[in-house]
Amino acid sequence: MSQQGAPVTPRDRAKADRRASLLDAAARLFAERGFDRVSLEDLGSAAGVSGPAVYRHFPAKQAVLAALLVGVSENLHSGGTDVVARTPAAADALAALVAFHVDFALANADVIRVQDRDFDSLAADDRHAVRTLQRRYVDVWVDTLSRLSPGADRSDLRIRAQATFGLINSTPHTARNSPRSRVRALLEEMALAALGAPQPPAG
Repeated sequence: MSQQGAPVTPRDRAKADRRASLLDAAARLFAERGFDRVSLEDLGSAAGVSGPAVYRHFPAKQAVLAALLVGVSENLHSGGTDVVARTPAAADALAALVAFHVDFALANADVIRVQDRDFDSLAADDRHAVRTLQRRYVDVWVDTLSRLSPGADRSDLRIRAQATFGLINSTPHTARNSPRSRVRALLEEMALAALGAPQPPAG
């Protein structure tokens, strides 16, 4: 059944799993080859979904790119909003936002590469959707920074937040051979410093 609140059937779960597998394959192949050099058939083969079955999930390759980039933008916005909602103190909320974004960047290096390189391959409506969600996500950070620096100009805080995203998002490409825990600690330390946040005591 497709009605809200209806029980999830094994068929529903299998369909969702196949769709997720196609999106995982898309992130990997688009990152490796570029959007233009990957076909729907390539995605199906990489995900173990044969022939016409791919088209039951996505009508065209551009729909895969949209699902990938709009979906990750939705997850960032909703995740950041949840982080702030459950962390009342502003300094703690900022630290939690940094940790949340670092976790995202370390787990989604391929998606970040696709976003950077293939964003313009999205349809106009999908580009607008991604930009809108990204602005809302930045606003979550700016609102939190404003609580820590009430007199600061919001445009300056926005620049600071976006520069911090650039710092965090660029590092997974150059730190693949370093221990994940060390990379995470360094990213969090540098991001908090860039944001002007109080640093936790050593040890």
